[in-house]
Amino acid sequence: MTRRLLVPVLLGGLLLAGCGPETVPPAAPAAPAGPAPELRLVAYDSCEQLVDDVRSAAKASVQPWGLGDQTLTYRTLNGAGKTTDLAAVPGAAPGGDVAYSGTNVNEAGVDEPDLVKTDGRRIVVANKGRLRVIDPRTHAETGSLPLAYNADQLLLSGDHVLAIGGDSEVPNLVDVPMVKRPYFLRDTVVQLISLTGTPTVLSTYRIEASMVDARQIGSTARIVVKNAPRIVFKPDAQGSRQQLIAANRKIIDKAPLEAWLPAYTSDGVTGKADCGDVTHPPKFSGASLVSILSFDLGADRLGDGAVTSVFADAQTVYGSGPNLYLAHDQRWLGASAQPRTELYRFDVTGRKPVFTASGTVPGWLLNQYALSEYDQVLRVAATTGQPWTGNSSSSSVYTLKQDGGNLKIAGTVGGLGKGEQIYAVRFVGPQAYVVTFRRTDPLFTIDLRDPAHPAVAGELKVPGYSSYLHPVDGGRLIGIGQDATDKGVATGTQISLFDVADPDKPARLAQLTLGFGWSGAEYDPHAFLYWPDAHLLVIPATTYTKEGRPGPDSGVLLVRVGATSLTKLGWIKHEDPASSQYPIEIQRSLVVGDELWTVSGSGLLASTLTGSRIAWIR
Repeated sequence: MTRRLLVPVLLGGLLLAGCGPETVPPAAPAAPAGPAPELRLVAYDSCEQLVDDVRSAAKASVQPWGLGDQTLTYRTLNGAGKTTDLAAVPGAAPGGDVAYSGTNVNEAGVDEPDLVKTDGRRIVVANKGRLRVIDPRTHAETGSLPLAYNADQLLLSGDHVLAIGGDSEVPNLVDVPMVKRPYFLRDTVVQLISLTGTPTVLSTYRIEASMVDARQIGSTARIVVKNAPRIVFKPDAQGSRQQLIAANRKIIDKAPLEAWLPAYTSDGVTGKADCGDVTHPPKFSGASLVSILSFDLGADRLGDGAVTSVFADAQTVYGSGPNLYLAHDQRWLGASAQPRTELYRFDVTGRKPVFTASGTVPGWLLNQYALSEYDQVLRVAATTGQPWTGNSSSSSVYTLKQDGGNLKIAGTVGGLGKGEQIYAVRFVGPQAYVVTFRRTDPLFTIDLRDPAHPAVAGELKVPGYSSYLHPVDGGRLIGIGQDATDKGVATGTQISLFDVADPDKPARLAQLTLGFGWSGAEYDPHAFLYWPDAHLLVIPATTYTKEGRPGPDSGVLLVRVGATSLTKLGWIKHEDPASSQYPIEIQRSLVVGDELWTVSGSGLLASTLTGSRIAWIR
């Protein structure tokens, strides 16, 4: 099959100057490192062309150790549109009136995989290597079954669960001794499981690629996977840098098509992506192939996954609803990396994703929360420079609009946090909230009502920083992060309540510090729970003494969020008699009806919304 696709994209960039926040006009942007090359996505006319091109690209970028961010680490097989930005919106169980909390997500209506899911009728959790089904009414386990290796990421739709995991089995390297298979060669395994009666695996899909992330809208799941070329370089080779690169280029010249395109197996039937479904920018590293898999959770079989692929190194996945964005940079190249992030947008309203536009912004992204689509405008927050080297870093918020196949920069506000980097971003409607940090925490409020002229509305400086921001009613934000000294030394977890109702005058209404320690919600938003019906905040937290020993409080912290206050209600802990030296880490919290459920590796605990114990399921 042959297909042709040629989509030119003009790269946008900016030179940031000045001492404070500044609005940069959109005219004539230029990349920080000089004139930007044209960025396109091109489909291959034939498999022969694909192999020739990727070999040439790989040879141009191969390093003494291999390709991309691969290392010489080896291990055995068993080693190791318009959206509303309010997460954890209460739902109702099908056919019932029980309110429940969903996974805390970036965009309402776009679900994200997690280790626990609920629809109000049942709780499904990946726990102890098994899928466990819990009836929240009777507090009893009603079924379980073994999961594939590391299949701890779940998506739920109706009576079906999708369990996603990884495995180190590499079928197409059978001639390579197991102990010398590179650690980065991992498969993604997807299991479609029926919850009707006894849990049963209906269908299994395996692809020679590792999972990056996934999104679900309705019953359709999109799983993004990435595979490095299945090429084994010689880790024990000796010689100069030039000699090692020359030897690696000879190895690349012998790599067949199978080394670049991942094979998949669906219920015993083997297939491979069509060469005509693979696209690439004209200049690429050849390090990775990113594929988007599509599955219908309402079906009884997973099928071929409708594979769509692009040669890129996607690190970040963001779903707005109708569109899925992939973003990547080349930080792994170190000083030789281009200081920009490339963005690819796919229309996911049909069964198979369709590439629609691409573009770039200067700098690099923190995570998916640095991306937001609103009224057909993409907003991106990025940091340029290296904050650990002095004052060379700065952050900006960009707006991008589609022009044909281009995502062009329409407006920019730059100069945020000179000498600092972004620690947290949240877009809420036409506003953005950006936290930068090196010694103090500037919280910037950004006015995005006019995409061509975004502007800083206000700025608040407080000690420490927030690494996760969550919008709540009344024009307020909850911030989870670390308190810090005036020299920027972190002193322990802090919770902040910010008033951003007037973007020009952001203020901190309340602060709650937990002492020396940390919270999983600081770096994993799925660990954060806010239940608006009870104004209840629940986060995992562990405190330590100054000597580094576990403190008296570890588990999940319950906090009442008042109009201008944060009140500690208490702790919920999981106790395991077999492990008394260290506290048990509680990973997730959810609400079903008037009960709070907490999940750890030891089991599930049902409590009242004030923390009183009801039932324990080991």
